[in-house]
Amino acid sequence: MTTIEERLQAHKQNLNSVQAPSELESRLRIALEHVPTKKRKLNKTMIWLASSAAALLLIVGTYQYPAFAYYGGRLLNQMELNSLSFAEMEEQGYGQTINKSKTLLDGSIITINGVIADDNGLSLYYTIDRKTGTIYDEKGSYRYFLDKIQGFLTNSKARGGGGSFISKDKTHYEGVYKFDPVSPFSRTLTVTFIEWLDNGKRATYPIEFKYEPNKAMKSIIKEDISKFVSVDQGKVYYDSITASPTSTIVKGHYEMDKMDNDGFPRFQGETKLYVNGSEVKPRGSRGYAENEKLGFELEFDVLPTDKIEKIELVLENFPGYQRVEEPISLASPSDKSITIGNEKIWIRSVTKTDTGYDIVIARKQFTFLNKEHLSVQAGGTVVPVSSISSAQPWDLKNGNILWEQTYSFYTMEKPESLLLDGFDYIKTLNHKISIPVGSKK
Repeated sequence: MTTIEERLQAHKQNLNSVQAPSELESRLRIALEHVPTKKRKLNKTMIWLASSAAALLLIVGTYQYPAFAYYGGRLLNQMELNSLSFAEMEEQGYGQTINKSKTLLDGSIITINGVIADDNGLSLYYTIDRKTGTIYDEKGSYRYFLDKIQGFLTNSKARGGGGSFISKDKTHYEGVYKFDPVSPFSRTLTVTFIEWLDNGKRATYPIEFKYEPNKAMKSIIKEDISKFVSVDQGKVYYDSITASPTSTIVKGHYEMDKMDNDGFPRFQGETKLYVNGSEVKPRGSRGYAENEKLGFELEFDVLPTDKIEKIELVLENFPGYQRVEEPISLASPSDKSITIGNEKIWIRSVTKTDTGYDIVIARKQFTFLNKEHLSVQAGGTVVPVSSISSAQPWDLKNGNILWEQTYSFYTMEKPESLLLDGFDYIKTLNHKISIPVGSKK
């Protein structure tokens, strides 16, 4: 198998012979702007012909437009992307140099040094230089941020970023921001810098720069997964995986029966990625709603090798629901646990008060009792809970910390049993999904 460097060098050599029509973007814009607004009914034949023509245009474009030509260097790790300046990245053969600046209202100068792009996103490297006599302090680091990148067929949101002070006098700051992927058809991009002013308002500074899609780096793996894992309250779908030279992203969506947090599960659970049996380090995750679909995106480090033999996803745990069918005795409260299904709770104390009885119940951090029908049986009467205290830590002094709450009940009769419909908890699954690797580059 050829190495990544050999394949990417071949891409680079092929690129030198590609001539991009500079007027393509303007021609496409004009064509789109002149689409007739009159509605017509299209039959299936016309739709099929239009789709075929579009597919043919894309195939031809592969050989004529540099948006489909990629090259790059070796795989990048997170340390390199976040800690190196763009000048250092450029020395290693990465990215596109921009060097475009704008002066802000306070005299500071923001400079876009360069960008590194691939199928998983665009990293923008920038610097901020304060005017002479001012200091860019820690508090000031929240004064500026980046909003989005726009261009032809592009409206990429910022995912976040970071940076550090380079100069000892704290007047020079270097940072990097990660954005959603940009369209390979964009030839000009505009990034918006935002500054929070002292009066509470914000000033925006759009900076336009030329984008060279041919300098974007091609993905190592792009696969549809289209598999799901059944959980207690629905299904977790894994839709696709894209492993680029800068990151590995797994996309999926939820189809949940119980709708909490606007349809999203209370917790995302833990998904691990394994390549050839070795775990790939996770970087983070995010959820989003799009086209009535509750999606999620898991980001991992770059794949450790291009010699891919096996890729697996493992959903280790996910929010579950444990029903409680029988009353829980309150006769002998103690610090010993009570096992219910695969989970445990602790009835620590039952104490008489001036208004009734308080019951202290402890649980794990992500275990939550269903409060809607929580009650006690006392003297033949069902008494609902009247108030619940905030959670307090209970340190077991063995490396484990539980969380306890006080549940108050208005009753003069001593409670005999706790009545509970059920509780949410983190359920261990360890469900494995194998991903096909037939499209190895």
